[in-house]
Amino acid sequence: MESSNDFRSILPFLPLILRSSAVFWPPSVLEALKSLSKGPIHSNVNSGQLFALAIDDLRNSLGFSSLNLSASLGFSLFFDDLMNKDEAVKWFTEVVPKLADLLLRLPVLLETHYQNAGVFNEMDTGLRLFESQQSGIVFLSQELIAALLVCALFCLFPTTNRGAKHLPPINFDNLFLCLYEYYDVSQENKIKCIIHYFEKISSDMHVGNVSFERKVLPLKNSPSCIVYPEADFWSNSTHSLCKFEVCTSGLIEDHLTEALEVDFANKYLGGGALSRGCVQEEIRFMINPELIIGMLFLPSMADNEAIEITGAERFSNYTGYAKSFRFCGDYADKKSFDTMGRRTTRIIAIDALCNPGKRQYKLEFLLRETNKAFCGFLDNNKSRQNKMPINEIGNDIAIGVVTGNWGCGAFGGDPQVKAVIQWLAASQGLRPFVLYYTFNLEALQKLQEVVQWILLHEWTVGELWNILGEYSNQRLKGKTKVGLFSWLLPYLYNDDPINFD
Repeated sequence: MESSNDFRSILPFLPLILRSSAVFWPPSVLEALKSLSKGPIHSNVNSGQLFALAIDDLRNSLGFSSLNLSASLGFSLFFDDLMNKDEAVKWFTEVVPKLADLLLRLPVLLETHYQNAGVFNEMDTGLRLFESQQSGIVFLSQELIAALLVCALFCLFPTTNRGAKHLPPINFDNLFLCLYEYYDVSQENKIKCIIHYFEKISSDMHVGNVSFERKVLPLKNSPSCIVYPEADFWSNSTHSLCKFEVCTSGLIEDHLTEALEVDFANKYLGGGALSRGCVQEEIRFMINPELIIGMLFLPSMADNEAIEITGAERFSNYTGYAKSFRFCGDYADKKSFDTMGRRTTRIIAIDALCNPGKRQYKLEFLLRETNKAFCGFLDNNKSRQNKMPINEIGNDIAIGVVTGNWGCGAFGGDPQVKAVIQWLAASQGLRPFVLYYTFNLEALQKLQEVVQWILLHEWTVGELWNILGEYSNQRLKGKTKVGLFSWLLPYLYNDDPINFD
């Protein structure tokens, strides 16, 4: 492994030491993990308070500082006060020993990973630290992901230089700190999802793979001819608009057939998943915890970047949203597997403008949002193989887009404009359909009628882009204050035109 550039890039961010071309746990950490693996009779770790002390000992052996006091108190609060007593006994007698044993096998799992890492669509697949503007893909086994997530639970990842590399925090200490300092039932239930994941993999380790792909639209000419489009590209596009279906109820993650499921992402993958966040992205990371490990090696996204994660298993059921979020037990993921051993769950993380206000109607920001979605929706593998411009890629891509109010809600975007932007991006990316969940948002009550009217008139991508640009210019100049749909089709809103100002 020592000769691997991939391994050398990620080693400073792992809690292991390199010696004689192999990685090891430091001796004191090794002994502590062996003790934990033998259960509380040997380790005396039978409570949240003692668990936090054991984590401190491991961290100190690695040269790290002790946990923040509030994080330690958060561990104690959850495992000693909030967790059912019988479940707590099982956690410390059965689960923690198996998690410690998994950590003991981490060096071997990493060695096996690099031995088996190959090439996928002309890209190396080994675990590595990505740089900004660096495209590529990483394939990880579910077992290796589980071991790395135990590192995060035990707060063993080094934090030095993560900020300098634009990487989000990866250890779970802040999750427990927030539980103690800002207690909320939703925060407790986020942790319940994570704990359920560890309970499940400790009794039944699954053997699939998960891939993490960083997708980039280069800002200048590249060998693949895929470049960040300018406004003329969209204005002149002759592509037909794809099928667009509206659902007023339901959830993106409950869609049964294979599709790109949009993660309404923060530019830092995962957003507030490991702190106090509990909206669309954070909830997805709680019910599919394998997504979290992308935060280890994928830095923040620039305007021309997106992240696609394929194969992450869902482990939990839930109800609610934000403050009402609740863990509702086990979820048995029945998704089929592809030829690479990945579940056919494709999650595409794209970050929208945050609190854009009136600037979202400026051409540069319309372009930014449309290109961001296009970067996520475009099949980079097919275009890379075909070596042809993006307006000439074949139209046999069978995987559509399942999305919703991306960049709206807390992010403050115009839901009607954002719906059209995603439709444009999916159509130009030659996706066969968009399935759009409105979550009963009032501004989108007429979405299906507007879509049907546009499709009836057989508008192209370019024609719809130009209409969007004309409307946005009028909004920017104050010539109209009504929403896009009532501006376009006023007869739909004769009784009550929607005003966004």
